[in-house]
Order: sequence, then C-alpha cells, then structure tokens
Amino acid sequence: MPALYDTIGEGYRGYRRPDPRIAAAIERALGEVTSVVNVGAGSGSYEPSDRPVVAVEPSLTMIRQRASTAPPAVRAFASALPFRDASFDASLAVLTVHHWTELERGLAEMVRVARRRVAVLTHDPERTGFWLEEYFPEMFREIRRTLPLLETLRRALGRTVTIDVAVPRDCADGFLCAYWCRPEAYLDAGRRSAISSFAMLPPGALDAGLERLAADLRSGAWERQHGQLRARSNIDLGYRILVREAS
Repeated sequence: MPALYDTIGEGYRGYRRPDPRIAAAIERALGEVTSVVNVGAGSGSYEPSDRPVVAVEPSLTMIRQRASTAPPAVRAFASALPFRDASFDASLAVLTVHHWTELERGLAEMVRVARRRVAVLTHDPERTGFWLEEYFPEMFREIRRTLPLLETLRRALGRTVTIDVAVPRDCADGFLCAYWCRPEAYLDAGRRSAISSFAMLPPGALDAGLERLAADLRSGAWERQHGQLRARSNIDLGYRILVREAS
C-alpha cells in the first residue's frame, strides 16, 4: 500500500525502531539461513545484520528513510517479487501482510523465492481484550476487517509452526499495541503517525477517542481500570510469527 505510507511515512523511522527482544524472536524464527529477502521492508527494522539481505518495499517515502548502511532495497510489490525461484534461503515479512492488496499471491511469492524458510510476523485479529479498543472501537472493527486470520495465512503458506511474541513494557518499536502500559503515548501525534491503523480512522472518531482517553487519564479512571498493567514486564497481545519450513 504505497499510497498510505507515502502519506503517513514521513518520520516513521524515528518511532518504529527495532526492539531487541522482538528482533531476537525473529532471528530464532529465521534460524541458520544464509540470505534473506525482507518483503514489505519499510525503513528496514529487523533485517539481520550478519548475512546478506535484500529489501523489497513499494513506498519511496519508506525507502528514502533507510539508513545509508542498510541492505539494498528494490521498489516492488509482494505480489510480483522480481527474483528467480529459490533466490534466497529465507523470506521475511514483518507486520506488513495486512497492507497487501493481493495477500495470497504475495505469500505464494514469498514461498517461491525461498529455498528453506518463510517467516511472517503478524497480529492475530481474533485476539481481543486490549483496552485501546474501548476508546477506538471503529479502528478495531477495521483491523478485524483487514487483518488476515492466522488460519488464512497458514492455508496459504502450507504447514507452519507458530511462535508467540510477547510485547515488552518498554517496547522500542512503536506499533499499535506497543504502548499497552504507557497510555499517554497514544496522545502523541508523532507516535500515532507511525501507526497505520490511526490513519484509517475518520477524524471525528479519532478526536472523540483521544478526548475520552485524555479525560480518563486526568481523572484517574484509566488507572483504576487498567493500572495493574504497569506492574507487568510483558504481555501477549496476539503477535505471532508463522514459520514455514521447506518440504
């Protein structure tokens, strides 16, 4: 979805930094592969630094934010990867499949170009219970409409194993659920600008949700209802890595 990230992508890299604990989970999922293609690579988070990587990203805004030391990036869509069959040991997709307009074709392309392994980090749309939905129900309805079910991904990828990815309390990567014990962060326009789900909200729904959250933080209502979260070191909010091994 290049149009979306060409619009909201400016400054993305400042808020979407790789978290080392999530990076470690991705490294475990990739295993001992010798080369990786990162599909829907964005600004380059979670790309391994100890083996050859090629990034694929359709948005020029995101490509331009890649560090000068980052692996080379090719402007292309997941549904038409410009590589021969089995060009890489592994293909990787991190929090991107919900933006693909041709999901099954993109996943088939990931399988096609990978000799040994496919790893997809995504969010389970059937996972419920995150308090943010109390303030932005329209956003979560849209998430459930657009985010592919895990079973859909499994059918497309073939036989997979699933790795649960907990979100740490001080997560460095500012994705949607990263601030689960830091509610004040959602009031920051810069942080919201790096979360695509907020960009899909009608302005009225966004403003109303922010006003309710700000009021509950001022009054202590959020603390009374959810303050116990601040004592936790991490939480399972439905982030999963699906790993497909070569047959």
